[in-house]
Amino acid sequence: MDKKVRTRFAPSPTGYMHIGNLRTALYTYLIAKQNDGTFILRIEDTDQERYVEGATEVIYNTLRQTGLIWDEGPDIGGPVGPYIQSERMGIFKDYALQLVESGHAYYCFCTKEELEEMHKIQQVSGQPTKYNGHCRKLSKEEVEKRLAEGVPYVIRQKIPEEGTTTFHDELYGDITVENSTLDDQVLIKADGMPTYNFANVVDDHLMGITHVVRGNEYLSSAPKYNLLYEAFGWEPPKYIHVEHIMKDAQHKLAKRDGDASFQDLLDKGYMVEAIINYIALLGWAPKGENEIFSLEELKKEFSISGLSKSPAIFDPMKLKAINAEYIRRMSFDDFKAAALPYIRQTVKREDIDIDVLVRTLQPRAEVFVDIPEQVDFVDALPEYDNALYVHKKMKTNEETALSALNEILPVLEAIPENEWNEEKIHEELFALIEKLGVKNGWLLWPLRVAVSGKQFTPGGGIELCAVIGKADSIERIKKGIAKLS
Repeated sequence: MDKKVRTRFAPSPTGYMHIGNLRTALYTYLIAKQNDGTFILRIEDTDQERYVEGATEVIYNTLRQTGLIWDEGPDIGGPVGPYIQSERMGIFKDYALQLVESGHAYYCFCTKEELEEMHKIQQVSGQPTKYNGHCRKLSKEEVEKRLAEGVPYVIRQKIPEEGTTTFHDELYGDITVENSTLDDQVLIKADGMPTYNFANVVDDHLMGITHVVRGNEYLSSAPKYNLLYEAFGWEPPKYIHVEHIMKDAQHKLAKRDGDASFQDLLDKGYMVEAIINYIALLGWAPKGENEIFSLEELKKEFSISGLSKSPAIFDPMKLKAINAEYIRRMSFDDFKAAALPYIRQTVKREDIDIDVLVRTLQPRAEVFVDIPEQVDFVDALPEYDNALYVHKKMKTNEETALSALNEILPVLEAIPENEWNEEKIHEELFALIEKLGVKNGWLLWPLRVAVSGKQFTPGGGIELCAVIGKADSIERIKKGIAKLS
């Protein structure tokens, strides 16, 4: 029987939550949850130069907002803590010394200047820039002498000089590399701190991690990881190296280029559920046609086999379409509560039928931040050009629009104030359409333009008249007639 699945999300607190990071967290969470496993949060804060004050809280808050709740972590503890890497510093040196004892690592006393000179010579000679193994040839006596003299050192991994190393990736299958191409990577730096690559291996083992999801830029490091696992006699985790998320065919999404973070998308009015749904699809294809999944549904539907080996393109239009679908699925009351603050940014009037406005907005809204501009005509009719009345599909022009508004005006004036509502306006105007023998658009397009002064509105002329009330509707139609006359 397989051992219990344990996955980890191990971000560095270097700023906001990038989309790629959030996708890694999501996939890691889903693998754990669909296998009744444990999802662990580990904060990797050893790179103090890149540390950003408050970034750890951003990680916590983002995971909580998205529902990716961890089972073990810095704030709640667990059996294999501490879960903040800087608090685990005493652990790594001992493991590195074990490797020195077993012949899988060695002390390196080369200075920074010597390494730079070595790399210059390699570059001029057209060789790959890697450590040349100078200190791996030192005798035990020479090493002990330099240690006794207090000569600064690092501890390097001793990669076999011949043969090959094979590792297995769940997406790419078995990958074999020539050991001669691998660098004797540093495990412990001169200041005694572990490198990212070494600390990860040790921590993943000590925390019982069974599956590691990471970007495929780490594929080249995987053979060195495997050699470390072999040297310790540990079982390596299952690797899932996911492809990059791209801005376009040539450019990766990148923090330094100001590409969207989770918080940016929230600020743009996207719903949390829609963001998570869309991010899941960036590199993963569900089995059927459906692409709308709640987090609970993703736990059932997600599969490693559905992950792609091709880069995913971040498509804002698709995200918008998914967000629009989530908006359409909201209950009226939930949508009203969410939309009202945005409506009130531009609509201050209290004498309107707000429910009609909300109802017309819901099937047409894509992101909440677009709402203020969509409804800014309610308080005051904007200045508009008569060219808006020209619509090829509706077969309208300024002349037909004037005729239509002249027909509409007396019909709407005849509706009693206490009967002014969407149903009554619809009934009277469709009776007029039948009487005139015209197409709906011939009559209703000019009405929409006259009462909104806009080409695109969250509803047709009938709904808009119901929203702004009889007096305002009549006044705007008269203004339209005057402009067209």
